[in-house]
Amino acid sequence: MSGGEFTAEALWYVGSGRAEIRQERLNPLAEGMVRVRAVYGAISRGTEALIAAGKVPASEYQRMRGPHMAGSFPFPVKHGYATVGRVEAGPDGLIGRNVFVLHPHQTVFDVPADAAVPVPKDVPTSRAVLVANMETALNATWDADPIPAGPIAVVGAGVVGALAGFLCARVPGAAVTLIDINPAREELARALDLKFARPDHAPADCKLVVHTSGDPKGLATAIDIAGDEATILEMSWYGAGDVPVPLGGAFHSRRLKLVSSQVGKVAPSRRATTSHRQRLEQAIALLADARLDALLLPAVPFLALPERLRDILNPKSGVLCQLIAYP
Repeated sequence: MSGGEFTAEALWYVGSGRAEIRQERLNPLAEGMVRVRAVYGAISRGTEALIAAGKVPASEYQRMRGPHMAGSFPFPVKHGYATVGRVEAGPDGLIGRNVFVLHPHQTVFDVPADAAVPVPKDVPTSRAVLVANMETALNATWDADPIPAGPIAVVGAGVVGALAGFLCARVPGAAVTLIDINPAREELARALDLKFARPDHAPADCKLVVHTSGDPKGLATAIDIAGDEATILEMSWYGAGDVPVPLGGAFHSRRLKLVSSQVGKVAPSRRATTSHRQRLEQAIALLADARLDALLLPAVPFLALPERLRDILNPKSGVLCQLIAYP
């Protein structure tokens, strides 16, 4: 492809619970840019469910703008940040390479060359859609640094929670338990060589508890099972909702620490030595482990997304990482 004018198709959220495919006109490729044809993508269920429902708080409109996003909150907005594709035009060193790009759901798009991160040969293109989630989980482990040996719990066995547990389990002496109300998540835990428990059988006196469920009840569980002077790492984002936090009882006497983690900034423990690009490259390299395929569901055709999104984003759907296959 010469990089001339081109018409692509993109997914736009246009109203509460509604999305549509729109035509996008690409201009001739500019200097320093690459043209990428999408191969696989993924839905980020937690974030995109809030966006699709129009629940992004006005105070977060600017901070929630993803790279290469178009439109404006609440609607219409072109969002998403998990696309793997092949470079069709641009610098010779990138043409034909598989790359990961933090880009909304779109068949073909142009981005600056340095925004297209090459995918290592030992990472399949389908698994590479997990990069953004892995980067979030990696940043969380840095926020929790140092990760202790001993019992660690992750409350909420979604994609980010499972990846956080996967990374914590790499620490010598760590014993990680995924906790979820859905008993089917035990199979996922087993695939990742992690323990599993329902909330009423969660281990007690954990040295670190990571909360990713997005439910205030999950946060209450996280606080309840934390040991003395433990850290509760809060990764859930509740959008415009108000969340009750049980800070009574033994919260203070146990000297617990409630710490937020968010991927927008590199964790303070690594910020002086690690750039956003370097963090992203580390996240890609961590995806070489074939066990992580347990997080992926069979792909949905891109053009079917408007009719399938309601089911995919339903909190009771049980969907982990929903793959998107591009034509």
